[in-house]
Amino acid sequence: MLIRTADDIKPSEITPEHVYRSRRRFMREALALTGAGVALPAAALPGAWLDERSVLPGAPLDETMTSESDATSYNNFYEFGTDKGDPAAHAHEMTIDPWTVEVSGEVAKPGKIGLEDMLVGIDLEERIYRLRCVEAWSMVIPWIGFPVKKILDKFEPTGNAKYVMFETLHRPSEMRGQRSLFSSIDWPYVEGLRLDEANHPLAIFAVGMYGNLLPKQNGAPIRLVVPWKYGFKSIKSIVSIRLTETRPVNTWNDLQPREYGFYANVNPTVDHPRWSQARERRFPTTLFRPNWIPTRMFNGYDEVAELYTGMDLSRYY
Repeated sequence: MLIRTADDIKPSEITPEHVYRSRRRFMREALALTGAGVALPAAALPGAWLDERSVLPGAPLDETMTSESDATSYNNFYEFGTDKGDPAAHAHEMTIDPWTVEVSGEVAKPGKIGLEDMLVGIDLEERIYRLRCVEAWSMVIPWIGFPVKKILDKFEPTGNAKYVMFETLHRPSEMRGQRSLFSSIDWPYVEGLRLDEANHPLAIFAVGMYGNLLPKQNGAPIRLVVPWKYGFKSIKSIVSIRLTETRPVNTWNDLQPREYGFYANVNPTVDHPRWSQARERRFPTTLFRPNWIPTRMFNGYDEVAELYTGMDLSRYY
């Protein structure tokens, strides 16, 4: 294990005090305003939050970015309804200030952490990722976030930790989809990853997109983004992280195991039981002029293939 003393830390690695203070102030003020339901333009993230080198290799910089209006108006977030426009129409009813995340299970230091404190010592990065939905549509979105591993390491996973379970906010009074008499989902929404997947550098927690704070319909104030998996794995509005020794039961896999596997890796050779996964409709797209493109294995993120060496990906889908 590498133990870094103060002498090991370069001056360039220390977050300037003004950046640290502006980050906390900005989050506090922005969350307070959005939590109060104040109608404002998207709150821009301060430029000092972002590392100039934060767009990593592998980002699809040669691909057309999806418009912000499409990415924030066409969503699956069943907590607010099943139609694609429901999240944008109703997510404003959710309050997100204050916001805490509880980390428990196979960790040496379990506890709750507020969003502001979670960001202390964290350098936010812009990650331009493809998003591939299991429904065969896709987008290219610039997220603002940081590696999942940076948070997990703060709570010191034990040697028994093999999986990570994530849970979405359960608040039927503010999330109308959760109080629907017609919902078949056993709330709260739950997702899971293997620990090595969660620790992969491409897996991030996002707190913003398009240079702005994350909109509520896109999973504010904090969501998971796992770009090589189908979008339903990237759970939104996270309030609980639990490390476990056994594989957790996640929501869609529990509802329809034949249609939604635990791994949910983007794989054009394994079809959904009701449609092909060999191609996708990339936004911008229309009903009469659909923008169909071939789907790539692991959504084009070949660097994760080593995580699944020796696995039959048609069985472990």
